[in-house]
Amino acid sequence: MMKQPNILFIMCDQMRHDAVGCNGNPHVQTPNLNRLAASGVNFTNSFTPDPICVPARACLTTGCYPHKCTGTKKNSGEIKEGFPLLGDELNKRGYETYAIGKLHYNPYGGPGEPRTTHGLKTTELMESGRILGKFDPKNKLIGLEDYHDYLHTVGWGGYTRGHGLGNNDVYAAPSPIPEEHYVDTWVANRATDYMREHMGSQPEKPFFMWASFPKPHSAFDPPHPYNRMYDPREMPAPVGEMSVLQDRELDELVARHFDYMWDLLSPQAMKVIKAYYYGLITHQDKQIGKLLDFLEQNGLREDTIVVYTADHGEMLGDFGLYFKTNFYNGSVRVPLMISYPRRIAAGQVTDALAGLQDLLPTMLSLAGAPLEQKVDGIDLTPVLTGNSGGQAQGVRDYYVAQTGDDPGQMYMVASKEWKYIYTQLGGVEELYAQTGDLTELRNVATDQDPNIQQVKKDMRKFLIRWCEDNGDLGMLDGGDLKVTQRGDAGEADGEGGAGGKGGKSGKSKGKAARGNTFGRRWY
Repeated sequence: MMKQPNILFIMCDQMRHDAVGCNGNPHVQTPNLNRLAASGVNFTNSFTPDPICVPARACLTTGCYPHKCTGTKKNSGEIKEGFPLLGDELNKRGYETYAIGKLHYNPYGGPGEPRTTHGLKTTELMESGRILGKFDPKNKLIGLEDYHDYLHTVGWGGYTRGHGLGNNDVYAAPSPIPEEHYVDTWVANRATDYMREHMGSQPEKPFFMWASFPKPHSAFDPPHPYNRMYDPREMPAPVGEMSVLQDRELDELVARHFDYMWDLLSPQAMKVIKAYYYGLITHQDKQIGKLLDFLEQNGLREDTIVVYTADHGEMLGDFGLYFKTNFYNGSVRVPLMISYPRRIAAGQVTDALAGLQDLLPTMLSLAGAPLEQKVDGIDLTPVLTGNSGGQAQGVRDYYVAQTGDDPGQMYMVASKEWKYIYTQLGGVEELYAQTGDLTELRNVATDQDPNIQQVKKDMRKFLIRWCEDNGDLGMLDGGDLKVTQRGDAGEADGEGGAGGKGGKSGKSKGKAARGNTFGRRWY
């Protein structure tokens, strides 16, 4: 009987789909991601089910939408009992399971407490200081975050914040930590160490290695020389102005622009941020190359499933926004590449609609032991192994994504041709063409073309039915989508005050909130 394939699951944090060379970006250097995409299937319509870290990772882990598996579409959820778990399912199928880097599973374990790993047996964590921030802000204890422990052994303990930036600071600064000890280097090195040890001690047993890179999430702090790799003067400017969001009456997004002081960024500062973001990506790409090289040099590549994706994207200044938590392409589209030379033909590109919830059933199916429990995700194996060049039809006609809780709920319904976005605050509808120009500068939701109005009507109807079928009744009011009137939501969803059209109210509340942006916003 043929041994089950190994699985190398490579994940990163806050990576845009279009920030990869093979996805059409001529400015960023990603030779190893291009190499991975060319060895299997590259997805052009891949999304996160919720563009925030914790719910996206919970959905990935369970195959089920966040409102089901954690009870919230925000960043505070804990996976409830009764759902399948990635680690447990792999353990049951005979895998030795490892995870290095960022898992972002709630709750975080304190000193002497067990870690939340959802079945993953061997873990070394780097949670970007979140565990330290909660239990050990002076970084005096050992055993909370392994990367910080490692830095103390090589003389760089405590220097991850040496540039003065925190996880949610948008400003760019080079890391004081040298490349050989930088966090993404550490993830790749430790993942390689464990794979090597595994092959030496139990080569007959398949491994699952989750190499989970914390970057290119802010802080945008590439190590030297990657901080100088890209000339900011050559970086393209972000797409769209914040005034576009004001015209669309998206009060919450406008408020964030001022709450985080993004309105103070000069055009030149925004280009520097992009240059540093690309520097982080190219550094990470080098680490991915080391992982692929290890497989090839040890004769493992043919029989190893390699998956690459991200939990969500990064707006990178588009429409005046940074970070995520919205449904524009910079935030909701993520890269997805799947390679398995034994079964998947190289060089395929597919436009099938796919998302993170599909990875649990897909990986288990490719491993020869399909998931028995029903989940929201779809097994993508027919797309990967079919004879139609990856263009298999019938995976799904619409992809649904969600974020926020009442009164700050937002939903997206995407097809290959269109994207419909519904925002509860103000009952705002948006509709964008998704073929050709993906900048989403033109909202056609109010276009009087009968064909466009029919598309909007159909997608809205589908969303209502989806919420009914999937038990998200809190999104509905009397059989229709819920509306919260503008000005009634207050601090909707914890993202800052809601401003009026033109941003006047949002700007005022944003300025009042600015005392929270600096200071202790470290973790």
